[in-house]
Formats: sequence, structure tokens, C-alpha cells
Amino acid sequence: MVAAVVVAIVVSGVGLFAFARVQWPAFNSSNVTQAVTTVMQFVALAALGCSIYLLRRRKWVTGARVLSWAALSGLVTATLGMPLAATKLYLHGISVDQEFRTQFLTRLTDSAALRDMNYADMPPFYPAGWFWVGGRVANLLGMDGWEAFKPYAIASLAVAAVVALVLWSELVRSDLAVLVATASAVIVLAYGSPEPYGAVIALLIAPALVLAWGALNPAGSGTRQGWGAVVGTGLFLGVAATFYTLYLGLAAFAVTVMAVAAALLAKRAGGTWRDAAPVLVRFVTIAAIAAIVALIVWAPFLLEVLGGGSTAGSGSATHYLPDTGASLPLPMFHLSLIGLLCLLASVWLIGRATSSRRAQALGLGVVSVYLWFLASMAFTAMGNTLLAFRLEVILLVLLGTAGAFAFVDFSRWISLASSDNPNVRRVLVAVGALGALAFAQSIPQVLANEITVAYTDTDGNGERADQRPPGAASYYAEIDETLRSQLGGERDDHVVLTADTALLAYYPYFGFQALTSHYANPLADFAGRAAAIEEWSELESTDDLLAAWDSLQWRAPDAVVFRQGAEGYTLRLAEDVYPNDPNVRRYTVTFPENLFDDPRFTITEVGPFAVVTRAEGA
Repeated sequence: MVAAVVVAIVVSGVGLFAFARVQWPAFNSSNVTQAVTTVMQFVALAALGCSIYLLRRRKWVTGARVLSWAALSGLVTATLGMPLAATKLYLHGISVDQEFRTQFLTRLTDSAALRDMNYADMPPFYPAGWFWVGGRVANLLGMDGWEAFKPYAIASLAVAAVVALVLWSELVRSDLAVLVATASAVIVLAYGSPEPYGAVIALLIAPALVLAWGALNPAGSGTRQGWGAVVGTGLFLGVAATFYTLYLGLAAFAVTVMAVAAALLAKRAGGTWRDAAPVLVRFVTIAAIAAIVALIVWAPFLLEVLGGGSTAGSGSATHYLPDTGASLPLPMFHLSLIGLLCLLASVWLIGRATSSRRAQALGLGVVSVYLWFLASMAFTAMGNTLLAFRLEVILLVLLGTAGAFAFVDFSRWISLASSDNPNVRRVLVAVGALGALAFAQSIPQVLANEITVAYTDTDGNGERADQRPPGAASYYAEIDETLRSQLGGERDDHVVLTADTALLAYYPYFGFQALTSHYANPLADFAGRAAAIEEWSELESTDDLLAAWDSLQWRAPDAVVFRQGAEGYTLRLAEDVYPNDPNVRRYTVTFPENLFDDPRFTITEVGPFAVVTRAEGA
């Protein structure tokens, strides 16, 4: 696994460096990068096919394994890196969700301490694992967090893909492992890559569930392999907890479903519930290992809560129900390549449910996803959801993985039915290879909107990659210079109140208020801060404003970055309006300019912004 990781890092690093050396046209205004991407994908898939052939024939096994690692990481790097080669931003640019993710990476690039992405003096609520590693890598390379986001995201996906391949190689034949790992990788790239820290877990969840079934199934009891699977499952759940809470929840729920199923099988085989005790012991061991690993990033937040930290309103992260979360996803009935693969998987999962441990593990995972969807829809009656819509990629990965196994089994049956006719085998191999190429080359088009935003958003250098006039973010560098010259010290010494929170994604100032309540730390009291901001806008004197700031239970702003409006200085804020969809309502708060017309404040106009800093000691 260590060797595979090294190969993936080298391949992705060299690939991304090479892509950046050429002046490519923007993806949204030219088909050149799509063409070059397709060629690279073809080469990578051909290399993967060659490795499968060599492993199948047991020829040059070590070299074939290294080739599979290099080809798979190359496929990931080319599929994402080439379409994004002419921009410094990752999929979806710096907009909406990607804004707070970039802010988190910027925060952990600035310092290795586990601090909230936005709020000062507060531990993080969102798991910091992926962001902490990325922050340390960016810091080591001397890069800004926002600039490191794209190469780190792509490289981490390449690494996760080969780690999944190595894990599959311990669970199934090596040639089959390459096929299955490739199938899951292209599915994650198409449907999960905009959320890279979640995509890393999505790549690993299918082999992890097969591993978990080996740990809990009574057939594996008492063997070294069984207890190794226990440790491996616990480690996976622990890592998931440090990367993505929702995927941890689904994975833990699936393992629990497996434990119940294994206990029922053990009781049925032995006749008493006492025979199910080993299953319980293994399940508890998995949970204990996962909890220990999870505490690496969760301990500061839990200690703060146990110490009486505020969780006013308990947050609103789960207050979102798009149409995709209001019905059960049934991709097997879609007229597409992924739909056909999922249909093949569904037939295989049902047909092999009693004879294949892989089918049992993946089938229980699929059942768990559907149960989660139903529970999420039921929770809407209580004013909440379980964000089931974000599990569609997990469902596709599980079904896609099962579909790869199904294709191999069905091909074998068809070949046997034709008396091992070599022409039939060649046709089946050709169909599989062409299907893989067709799906892979369509990925940039599936991600077309996300890629386009990466070219149209203004990056941290104040430029748009499509060479069109930049947005207001082009003034951020001047705002930063103004803040640093007037406030002094380091950026993370200061709290800035602004509605242009993308500024905080590029520069590691702490914010007084987050983008929306859904991304805000529950310890921060988002609603209370919003109410305070509105109250300040209604004050009549500078003395009243400073008195209000000095009486706050939170750190007061050292500076405010306003937009200049016709009636004064404005901040565009947000409030949660769930169960409506969209679930966020934007509203504007206007401050009278004379509220800051005082020697205790310094006002600097920067483009459409008004930067107001509070004098030291004022």
C-alpha cells in the first residue's frame, strides 16, 4: 500500500506539473482540453487493460501491479487535471460549498492547530482530517491554501483510488481487483469529485464493506483474517469519522445492519443467541477502534461541548431537502451506461445473495442506503433530514462495483454457454472496454457546470481563468493590504465582519459571521450573531456601537468589510428558511455611514467596498 501511494503521488504530481506548464485554452470556450483528456484516458485505460491481462496470465506480476497503480492514478489525474489545467481553481471554483471548504483548507494551511474554519477561539465542527493533511502539504510547499486546493484534491483522489485497488487485491483476484477499482474510480470521478474529501471515502467504502462482512460473518470467526478484518473495518470507520461525518454515519449504519444479519445467521446456525456473542464482540471492537481514531479530530469539539460550550439552535446543517432527497433513487431504470450497469448489478445482487459473500456485503450496503433514504424522508416530519441526497454517489459506487462483478460473472456464463468460443470472449472484452472508454470520456461533460465555474470565478490572484474581466474578488488583495497595514500583526490575530466571505477563503482572517447557518459551527450561535448585526445597524452613535461590541459574549470585529450602497454601508446576510427549497433567504442590512465617522475608526474605500477598521485601544 505504501508503494502504491508513492506511485500515485509521483504520477499525479508529475502530471499536474506538466499540465500547468502549457498554456491551455479554457475548457468552457474550447474543445482542445476535452480532446487531450480523451487521449490520456484512452492510454490509461489501455494500460489498465494490459495490467489485467498480465495479472490474469500471472506474467510479470510485480510489474503489472505497479502498472495498474500508475495507470489508475494517471486516469484520475488526466480526467480531472486536464480539463482544469488552465485554471488555478478546483471544480465549482470558489462558489457556495466550495467556498467554505477552501476557507477550511486556508485555515489549516495557516496553522496546524485544530481551529474552526471561520470563528475565532473555537474548535472545528466539520471533520478536519482531509483539510489538515492538505494544509500541511500546502504549508510545506509554500502554497496558499486556495491555490493548493486543486492539486491536493486531485492527488488525494488518485491516492485513494490506488489504496482501494490494493485493498481489493487482498479481497479478490488481482486482475478482478483492477477491474472493480477502475469501475468505482470513474463513477466517483463523475458523481462525487466536486466534494473531494467525501470522494476519498466513497472510493474506499465498497471494499471496506466487504471487509466488514468478513469481520462479522460467523463463517470468518476465529481466524486471523477475521480479526484482521475487524481491525481494518474499525480503522476505516475511524478515518471516515475524521473526513466526512455523513459517510461515517452511513458506513456505521451499514456495519450495524451487517452485525444484526450476522447475529441472526449465527443464532440460526447454533440455535441460541449465545452463538451470536462472537459477532457482538467483534462489533464492539470495531466501534471502539473507530471511536479512538475519530477522537483525533473530534476531541476538541466534544470537550468544548462537555465543558458547557454553546450549541444554540444545535445548528442547521441538516436543514436541506432538494427534490433528489424526496424520493428513492433508482438508477437501474435510467437509460444510460451507468443505468445499465446498475441494472446488471441489481440482478446479480439478488441472484447471488445466498452464494456470494461479495454480493451479500454490497447488497447489505445498498439496502442500508435505501433505509437511510426512507429514514431521512420520515425525519422531515420532525423538521429535519438525514441529508440522504448526498448518498446517491455511495449508492452508485456500490451498484457500480457490483455491476463490475456481475459483468465478469455474466461474461463467464455466456462464454460457457457458447462452449468457450474465443470469438464470444473477444466480443465481451471489447464491449466492456468500449463501455469503460465511453463512460470515462463523458466525465468532463458530466462535470461541465462545475468546470465552467472554476473558469468563471475570480481566483486569489484576482484573475479569471477564461480571461474575461474579473469580479469584485479582484479587490481582495488591496483589501488585505489595507487590513494588514491598519491592524498590524498576523491575519489570524483579527476578526473581520463581512458578507464577502470568499475573502476569508483566500486570506486566513477569522470571520465574525459564517456564509450561512448550514456551514456554521453550532458553538457559534449563528442566529444570535445575525440578530446582533441587525441591532448594530439601528444604533445612532459610535459610542453605542462600541459599547455593544465591548459587551459581546464573542470576540468583536476588528474590521468590517462593507459593500457601498446608495443608502449606506451594506452587508448581505442569510437565514435558514427550511423546509423551503431553496433553504436560504438572503437579506441586506444597511449601516448609516455616519456611524463610523469617528476618529476611533478608519474608513478606506476599495473599489465597491468600504473597509472600516477599529483603532487599537478604541
